Amino acid sequence: MIQPSLHLYNTLTRQKEVFKPITNKEVGLYSCGPTVYNYAHIGNMRSFLLSDIVKRTLKWNGFKVKQVINITDVGHLTDDGDFGEDKIEQEAKASGQTVEELTKPFIDQFHADLKRLHIDTASTLFPQATNYITQQIALIEKLINLGFTYQTEDGIYFDITKYPRYTELGKLNLKGHTEDSIRNQASDKKHPADFALWKFSLSDSNRLQEWPSPWGVGFPGWHIECSAMSMDILGAHFDIHTGGEDHIPIHHTNERAQSESATGKPFVNFWLHNAFMSTDGNKMSKSTGNFFTVSDLINLNFPALALRYLFLSAHYRSPLNFSLESLTAAKTALLKINHTIFDLPLNGNINQNFLTEFTTSLNDDLNTAKALATVYKVLDSSLSPADKRATIGKFDEVLAILDKNLITQTDPIPDEIMILAENRQTARQKANWTEADKFRQEIELKGYTISDTSDGNFIVSKIS
Repeated sequence: MIQPSLHLYNTLTRQKEVFKPITNKEVGLYSCGPTVYNYAHIGNMRSFLLSDIVKRTLKWNGFKVKQVINITDVGHLTDDGDFGEDKIEQEAKASGQTVEELTKPFIDQFHADLKRLHIDTASTLFPQATNYITQQIALIEKLINLGFTYQTEDGIYFDITKYPRYTELGKLNLKGHTEDSIRNQASDKKHPADFALWKFSLSDSNRLQEWPSPWGVGFPGWHIECSAMSMDILGAHFDIHTGGEDHIPIHHTNERAQSESATGKPFVNFWLHNAFMSTDGNKMSKSTGNFFTVSDLINLNFPALALRYLFLSAHYRSPLNFSLESLTAAKTALLKINHTIFDLPLNGNINQNFLTEFTTSLNDDLNTAKALATVYKVLDSSLSPADKRATIGKFDEVLAILDKNLITQTDPIPDEIMILAENRQTARQKANWTEADKFRQEIELKGYTISDTSDGNFIVSKIS
């Protein structure tokens, strides 16, 4: 059978395009990683699930992949307009820690969370910005020599008027931004959207992280870090760059501008961005505190793979509203699939018709929701039990939702218990506390316990 070509939605062109690698040997994939002043939350993890699906789908299509996920450990200011304090400096000073003491637990937990979510990190490189200061300074020097920069009292800035394609990636309208105009006056920037390549240390700042440069002691801008790391490892021109959609108008736009200005050639062929995850309609973020970490979910009796399943159930470009109720449904579905698959016999054959259907969904801009639907089609089909297991086992090279530990650690919650829990939730929403207590008692009589959270959702688990 003819395998359908891989099509990806390119943010730069705002359309699906047939993916063709720059070389036939290896695809270069760069994914914006975490700023390690706090734990990565599950909204952040959606971006890494996207990069994982990209990597797995490329490998599914026969490509070799060289992937980079950076670690930002300096230069990301509290204000993306080049103002405010470095987020890591701020947290380290507040806690009385060194930068390494602050960031190491967050970096270690990030790697642990990737493993819990079955994110493929085999051969993935994780460069830290502080290990690439020399490359960043060299890149800034090149931009200075080519005439793309100017110096102010507080740093070296990139002049966006020297790069005519600046607005393309974000489809930006740079006129009439009052707040930006104020920033422009305050920083002596020539244009509100000009951005810092290098910031000078203030004489009284007592920074924890600073380095000498040809222009004075200071630290790199957030954007120059990603350009220096990606081009040093993947080359000046590589295939795919991924990240959250919040990076489009500033971070990725600035990366592209400085990189292409320095090299005179295209920076990235395909830009892929995932939509936000929200909680009760509000963007999940560290600044507002409305977030969960993977560890939080595990402590609430959810396997990490329930979050992976939830992510896969929606297209990566579709906004996703998170609730513990939706995660409970994902957990139930995940456990049912695992219990069913691991109860089937081995040594079956992979069904080629379903394999083609699955690949068609994947290759249509990573449509994991449709790919998951094919899993259920296989389970409901007339294939032999062994062939069902073999076929879905093959799909799991991309989906990565099968884990035998799940069926030994926990049993799926029966439908009757979930119905009782939902009925109890409805009674609580109507302030019918007597009725809600009756449902709780019935759940507990059947051997399960139920807990409530601050957002009113419920969790059920088997009584140990």
